[in-house]
This record gives sequence, C-alpha cells and structure tokens, in this order.
Amino acid sequence: MTEEEEAEAEAQADDVDENEDANEAEGLQAGDFVTLAYTAYTTEDDQLVDTTDPEVAEEEGVADQAEEFEPRTLVLGEGHIFDEVEDAIIGGEVGDSGTVTIEAAEAFGEYDPDDVQTVSAEKIDEDDRYPGANVQIDGKQGYISTIVGGRARVDFNHPLAGEDVEYEYEVVEEVDDIEQQAAGLFEMYLGMEPDLWIETDEVEEEVPVESDEDEEDEDAEPEFETEVVEKETLYLEATPQMTMNQQWMMGKQQIGQDVIDKLGVDRVIVQEVIDGMGGMGMPGMMGGMGGGAGGEADIEEALEEADVDADEIVEELEGAEE
Repeated sequence: MTEEEEAEAEAQADDVDENEDANEAEGLQAGDFVTLAYTAYTTEDDQLVDTTDPEVAEEEGVADQAEEFEPRTLVLGEGHIFDEVEDAIIGGEVGDSGTVTIEAAEAFGEYDPDDVQTVSAEKIDEDDRYPGANVQIDGKQGYISTIVGGRARVDFNHPLAGEDVEYEYEVVEEVDDIEQQAAGLFEMYLGMEPDLWIETDEVEEEVPVESDEDEEDEDAEPEFETEVVEKETLYLEATPQMTMNQQWMMGKQQIGQDVIDKLGVDRVIVQEVIDGMGGMGMPGMMGGMGGGAGGEADIEEALEEADVDADEIVEELEGAEE
C-alpha cells in the first residue's frame, strides 16, 4: 500500500470514528434540561417513595403536603435522580417512558443493624419521646423505634434502607426556555419557585487598557478605562418565604454560582420588595405618639426619664421652622 493509500485509509477511519461519535451523541444528553413525570414505590410493600402525579398523591394521602405535585424540571447528569434512571433516559427522546428497578444499595443503602443504638431519653426533647419520632442525636438523624423508661432505641438507618425501588418515568419535554430552566433549578434547590426574569443590562465596567508593546514598562501601574458592557442578568424577587428558606440562607452563594454556570448568565441579582403601609405609619406609633389616651403624658414621662427638657426641644423646632 502506498503512502497516499495509507493516508486515505486513515482519513476514512477518522470519518467513521466521527460518525460513531455523532451517533453516540444523538438524543438527550447530560446537561440537558428536561421535565420529568415519575412515581416510585418500594418493590416489597408498595410504599410510596416519591411522585409528581397529583392523583397518586391523593390516593396515598399525601396531597395535603406543602409541595406541588407536577412534573419537575431537572438537569440530566447532575445527580438529581437515581443514576439508573438517568442512564435509561440519556440517549432517548421526549415521550420516552419506562420502569427501572433500583437495588437497595444504590437507592437508600443496605440496612445496617449497627446503626440502631440505645441512647438516654434525656438526649431527646420531651415532645419527641415517642416511637416514630424523627430526632437528631449527636449530629446524626434517626427515628425512635422503641422507648421504655429512660432509654430509647434510635434507628439511624434511612427509613427506606434495605428497600429496592421501582421507578416509573416519562420524559414530558425538553426545556429550552432559560427562565423555565432557572425556575426548575430553584425548585430543586429550595423546594419553591421564586418570581424571576431575565434582562440584558448595560453596565459600566473598569477594564484594563492594553499598552503598546514598544512602550511597555514592567514597573508601570496598570491603566484602566470605563467601558459599557452588556450583562445577561437573572433577577429574583426575594419574598419572605425565600429569605427564610434554610437552604437559601445557608448556601445562596453556591446556589447563585451554580445557576450562573448552568444557565450561562453573567450574574444573579436578588431584589427585596418592601410594601408600603398605606399611610398608617409605623406599627405601634398610634399609642406612643399621642394617638391614644394618655399619649401626651407618656411623651412627657419618656422625656423626663431620658433627662431631656421638652421646652428646649420646642424652641429648637420653632427656630428650625423660621
């Protein structure tokens, strides 16, 4: 075989490899946003693990929980669902459905008898001293299996440890809208969807000035100039529910950075809205400022206790008005 023939054969082999790579990348891939409907039960006793179906939630008596039961937006390849389910979805397409069984070791872990311990009931709050109560002992989360006298048996295994899980799913849609993607991320992080929107802002930014190589001085201070740049900004409205969310309070910086990385926006701005009181003034001001009986007397008493001369204050106010 001549050198030209060898080169041609290698080129053809490269083309085959590229085609195979392209075929392997067809369908849904890690990093794609999808909306997924699913219901999962334990295989042994049909105990509900999780669902997005409101009818299932109603049948199982969990529909009155605070969460909404509807298909959820998530990112493939990010560990938001069991690996076995992701493996079944990746490479597929919208409309695919199926059932996957996750073995106990890969679901909530095997049951470990050594994780059942006897502790003093004094370590448990009085309101939680009953079988089935979720408790935290020495930084470990568990639940009380039995309690007798001053001793309690606490099981630190996951309540579903040792259970295989059957996971039924359907890929409802692929999500391309960036605001819907953001809403899905916050639903996963916080269990809620804050009001949010995307805007392109023009922002003044200090950027370094490129110096002329011929005139470059290693000891010279770098020069900067102000430049107007466009920044893709995700705005969030920080409702009281969001600001009091424990996940947000503990990890807002990490959550914000993760959103920036996954959505490709430049920044996240959280806006706090304070509604007016409709002209009613500050709460508690009516009685303390003369709006109720004895108001003037209360003011005089307060001024005396503070060692302030009321006549001097009046004179100063009159002088200011003049």
